[in-house]
Amino acid sequence: MPTLADIRAAHDRIAPELPATPCREALGYAPAIPGRIFLKLENLHRTGSFKERGALNRLLTMSPEDRARGVITASAGNHAQALALHAQRLGIDTLVVMPEATPLIKVSNTRQYGARVVLHGATFDDAVDEALRRREAEGRILVPAFNDEAVIAGQGTLGLELDQQLERIDRVVVPIGGGGLISGIALAIKALRPKVKVIGVEATAAPSALTSRRAGEIVTVTSTETIADGIAVKRIGDLTFPLIEDLVDDIVTVDEPQIASAVMQLLERQKTLTEGAGAAGMAALLAGKIATRPSDHTVVVLCGGNIDINILARIIDRGLVADGRLVRLKVTGIDRPGLLAEVTASVAEHGANVLEIAHSREFADISVGHVEVLLTLETRGREHIAELIDSLSHDGDRAVALS
Repeated sequence: MPTLADIRAAHDRIAPELPATPCREALGYAPAIPGRIFLKLENLHRTGSFKERGALNRLLTMSPEDRARGVITASAGNHAQALALHAQRLGIDTLVVMPEATPLIKVSNTRQYGARVVLHGATFDDAVDEALRRREAEGRILVPAFNDEAVIAGQGTLGLELDQQLERIDRVVVPIGGGGLISGIALAIKALRPKVKVIGVEATAAPSALTSRRAGEIVTVTSTETIADGIAVKRIGDLTFPLIEDLVDDIVTVDEPQIASAVMQLLERQKTLTEGAGAAGMAALLAGKIATRPSDHTVVVLCGGNIDINILARIIDRGLVADGRLVRLKVTGIDRPGLLAEVTASVAEHGANVLEIAHSREFADISVGHVEVLLTLETRGREHIAELIDSLSHDGDRAVALS
C-alpha cells in the first residue's frame, strides 16, 4: 500500500504543474453548523477536479516504453479530463471509455484535451469492463480512476496541502466514489495528525463503501441514477477498501434533495460552483449527518466543479424546493366569483411571488361545485409556506403543499 513517503514523492513530482488549491473559510452557517468550516477548493484545478493529482502522478511514474504504448482508462468524466490533459502535454496517446449517460460537458472537454472517447454502457462499471477489453486488444497501459497505488498517492497530496494550510484540523469530510481520494487523504492526514477524524460521504443511490463496511467485505451494490454521478460507483476498489477500513472513522450517506440543496447553497452563499459529487460533503453537514462542536475546525473537500449547465438549472430548482423556497400549493374551494382574486390577493399580502397559476374544474379530482387552483410560488422558506397555507384555508377552502 502507498505510504506517506510515496505521497511526499508524488507531491514533488506534480507540484511544478499543480499549484496548491485554496482552502478558505466558509461563513454564514453558524449556529446551524457549530464550529468553523473550511472549504478545500479542488474545483479550481484546470480540469475542474482533484483527479489531476492522481492521473499526473501515475503518468510521471511510467517508463518511456509504457508511454509509447498509449494509455486507456474508464471514467465518469473527471479522471478522463485529467488524464487527457496531462497525457496530451506529455505526448501520450489516450483512449477513454465513458458511460453513455456522462454529462456532455465532461465528454466534450475530454475530447478537447486530446483524448479519443468511446461511450459505452449505463454505468461506470460497464465502462470499466469495456476498457479492460480494449486494453487487451490494443496493448495499452491501464490508468485506473482510483484502484492504483500511484493514483492513490497522488490524491494523497491534498492531505499534505491541508497540513500546510491549516494550523488546526479536527475532521476532514471527503466524498467517496471508488475511494482513491479519501484513501490518499486519510493516509497523509493520519500519518501527520493521528487525532484528525476522516469522514466519508456517499450518495444514498450508490453506497458501495458503506455497504461493504457493514458486510465486512467488498460488496457490489445496485446503484441508481444520481446527480452525484462522479461518485456513483457500484464497487469500491480492492486497494482502497482496506485503507478505508483502517483509516476512515465514519461513512454517511446523503440523498438527492440534500445534494441539490448543497450545490445551490455553495453557489449562492460561497460563490463557488460544484458538481453533485463535489457538494456531497457539504450536504452531509447541512443535513446534520455529521456532528460538530462550536470549537471544531472542519474541512470539507469540494472535489469537483464540472456540472452540465442544464443539470445545474434542475439542481437549483430542486434545491429551492428542498429549502422551502419554491413550492406548489393546491387550493380547493367552492366555485364562486372572485375566488381566484381572493387567492392571489392573499398570496400577495403574505409576500409570496406567483410563478405559475392554473384554474381547473373539469380535470381535478373534486366534487361538482368546487374548483381547484394550483399555484407555483417563490417563498422565504417553510415557515412562510405554513403561513400561506393557513391564510388560504378558511370558510371551506383548503390549501395543501404538493410534494
